Amino acid sequence: MSSSVADGLVQFSERVERLLSGFSSRIVGQSTVGQRLLMALIADGHVLLEGLPGLAKTTAIKTISELTGLRFSRIQFTPDLLPADVTGTQIYDPKQGTFHVRKGPLFANLVLADEINRAPAKVQSALLEAMQERQVTIGGESFALEQPFLVMATQNPVEQEGTYPLPEAQVDRFMFKVKVGYGTERDEIEMLKRASLGTLQANLQPVLSRADIIEARQLLARVRVSEKIHQYIVNLVFASREPARYRIPELSQMIDTGASPRASLFLERAARVNAMLQGRDFVTPQDVKDIAMDVLRHRITLSYAAEAESMTTDQVIRKIMDRVEVP
Repeated sequence: MSSSVADGLVQFSERVERLLSGFSSRIVGQSTVGQRLLMALIADGHVLLEGLPGLAKTTAIKTISELTGLRFSRIQFTPDLLPADVTGTQIYDPKQGTFHVRKGPLFANLVLADEINRAPAKVQSALLEAMQERQVTIGGESFALEQPFLVMATQNPVEQEGTYPLPEAQVDRFMFKVKVGYGTERDEIEMLKRASLGTLQANLQPVLSRADIIEARQLLARVRVSEKIHQYIVNLVFASREPARYRIPELSQMIDTGASPRASLFLERAARVNAMLQGRDFVTPQDVKDIAMDVLRHRITLSYAAEAESMTTDQVIRKIMDRVEVP
């Protein structure tokens, strides 16, 4: 490791510790959410959060916005939402006799797409196209979205009435799918203490700047990934497509479709970030294991046989990680 890379990683990991500490001071018991949001921000990815109401999903991305000084916007997805409500539209000026563009809430660094599955397909497509292309077209004119750009979408796993489930091809564009659950009793007691002291809404000072994040992305390219790690990543992905080949024949009837090639790309990129956060310039098998669940869980479709046996995607991924040989 060169001295410049080593110094950069040390300085960055120290700032990350301060950021995650600030995140935990505001939100109790959801440290994984903060870490995944930061990882996606560095890796130029997006995050899908699945959890019940009241679990601080909205507060999480607002907190990251405060700690990075990045612009934040929130879009509440509803059945009557139109694509123009998200991307923006052209407004006619009768005095000038011309049209001018009014940009929508998508033009921010951190965008919360709240309850994304409550909007119809056209609106979902408008958002997801911007996520992929990093640009928005309004009235035939294309506008590049400011970097960094991260979408955090949320959905309720229980209440499905009046929703439009995201197609698998669109869900695949999210780097992570994070399941947000309840905290422990200790977490909830701590939350009550902070609420009574009025510290839950305390102002937070930026710890990372836009320039720091851009610099982190440059450092990310210098994190080394060995051939053995590449093979391990590919083996995990291919085991979801051809489980019998990896001595997991019991999963052959449980998986309808395996993970896409994008899974391999995101596994490698996320593993690089995981190594960076720990001050290393090389990826280990544990880095891959640490992020594999959140990268793969929305990219594997289970069969009716799996549903009949009440098997979950997380259980399938655990079996794959247990059986695929670690280098």
